[in-house]
Amino acid sequence: MFFRQKPATIPDQAAALPGRSQPLPTARTHFVSGVSYAAEVPAGMEEIVFALGCFWGAERIFWQRDGVYLTQVGYAGGYTPHPTYEETCSGRTGHTEVVRVVFDPARIRLEDLLKLFWESHDPTQGMRQGNDIGTQYRSAIYMTGAHQAGPVRESMRAYQRALNAAGKGQITTEIRPLDVFYPAEEYHQQYLAKNPNGYCGIGGTGVVCPMPSVSSDS
Repeated sequence: MFFRQKPATIPDQAAALPGRSQPLPTARTHFVSGVSYAAEVPAGMEEIVFALGCFWGAERIFWQRDGVYLTQVGYAGGYTPHPTYEETCSGRTGHTEVVRVVFDPARIRLEDLLKLFWESHDPTQGMRQGNDIGTQYRSAIYMTGAHQAGPVRESMRAYQRALNAAGKGQITTEIRPLDVFYPAEEYHQQYLAKNPNGYCGIGGTGVVCPMPSVSSDS
């Protein structure tokens, strides 16, 4: 959300900020849906974590989609435990701004969410997203189960072929299993529902992602 020059590389773990042992205060319920964050995720639901730039706009993209049960913004992919927003923006935590997406696969497929992810940002930009510069804006997919790897990897290959055909660059998206998701502070949660005129730097390449037919068991 801030147009300042930030570190262009992720710090080594030894150089990362120490963070803290206790979680930061955050929202108890989803501002839009009213779903409690403390409640158990209903049986049959799945989770996946996406990073596609500023998490204010990224979260809204997903909570508006039918079949998405819950969204929550936070930090992942780095080293600092329970980081603050300011620490993450410093580039010294290794984290990127992310959206945790809990969805009902009976109503929306993982493949549909992946298509939305690829088309909603520019995954070729490395440590930035448009004017938002820094490691905390890098593109990433953090998986919560081995069964997600097939659809995720195949969707990336399909989108790279489409980008190549359009004369675009190479995908730089970080793809790996989720280590830890740290919820962001309360005021970040569903920010654009609370502040409809707030900043949103999310924007895609204009290239359609031609999703292949991939089973979630692959």
